[in-house]
Amino acid sequence: MSFEVKGWCPGAHRPMMSGDGYVVRVRPRLGRLTARQAMGLCAAALRHGAGLIDVTNRANIQIRGVAEGAWPALMRDLGALDLLDEDADTETRRNIMVTPDWALGDDTHRLATELLARLAELPPLPPKMGFAIDAGAGPVLGEISADFRIERGTGGGLILRADGRELGMPLAPGAEIDALIGLAAWFVASRGVEAGRMARHDAPLPGWAQGTERPANPGTPLHVGPHALGAAHGLAFGQIRATDLANTLHDSNAVALRVTPWRMLILEGGEPGPRDGLIWTQDSPLMRTDACPGAPFCPQASVETRALAARLAPVAKGRLHVSGCAKGCARKTAAETVVIGNAGRFDIAFTARAGDTPALRGLTLTQILDHFGAA
Repeated sequence: MSFEVKGWCPGAHRPMMSGDGYVVRVRPRLGRLTARQAMGLCAAALRHGAGLIDVTNRANIQIRGVAEGAWPALMRDLGALDLLDEDADTETRRNIMVTPDWALGDDTHRLATELLARLAELPPLPPKMGFAIDAGAGPVLGEISADFRIERGTGGGLILRADGRELGMPLAPGAEIDALIGLAAWFVASRGVEAGRMARHDAPLPGWAQGTERPANPGTPLHVGPHALGAAHGLAFGQIRATDLANTLHDSNAVALRVTPWRMLILEGGEPGPRDGLIWTQDSPLMRTDACPGAPFCPQASVETRALAARLAPVAKGRLHVSGCAKGCARKTAAETVVIGNAGRFDIAFTARAGDTPALRGLTLTQILDHFGAA
């Protein structure tokens, strides 16, 4: 199984060509869009794209199906909504994940706002590197990709933890972002760029950054249903029609939209209840199913994925991951059941990631459905 590993992440300034046109990725600041911004984004997706909006596992939003000739007009609309960075380099640096239920003035809000203001102080980092500001009562972003993590420690204060290390260094109040920028500078100075990611960089941490404290116990996971901020809804495969999202924002009276890395949206101020195009039951099989766009939308995929995933979800055991190729973009961690496209056929792996050695190889679509009893 072969696939092409990209050395960069798409953005608005540097979109990625897919099978249905450009994929234009927008990074909401602090993972939040005002109702005006969200409605404007829906209008832009309908005007310039295929009318589909993706929510990624890094809490970004993607507009799909943008023709090359439509991209300049889309960029003007995004700029008018204050959803663009000044240039591609700034956009790449602003790869910041936050605890989705932050409140104005709390540690997550305070630190993320300071980091945004100090992006220019960061050294040049590999484009896929990112930051997690996970400063609630307990970390909730532990399974989300990030290289530098500020999170709650077992002592109740904040710690800075390099990804891949079990322990973090306690942080002095007011000096948290200084330490984070310092650790990023050490990563570059110690030739971490050659490794590409912090977890792959095996150089010993500098003395001042040695970890001595474990992260606190994980915080409460987000669930579909009523939420302290309004209402939390799931998205099948992280995708929604722009018309459904616009109608939801209008009908629910939401004042803002919080984007999460778990393919869920929080309607800030929104009235709880079921909405078209969104999942309102936590036990829906689609809430434990991951599937990439697949063929023909992704040039690296050799099979269709999402219609198959919808058929397998009710009968597959545990977490289901259907991937168009061995790259496994929809889910980086292991799932109980993994179906991988391979040269137009399917492989199956169990308790594995998409790139792991499969248990069964070369099955046809009919054989896959028969295997799971979903025919």
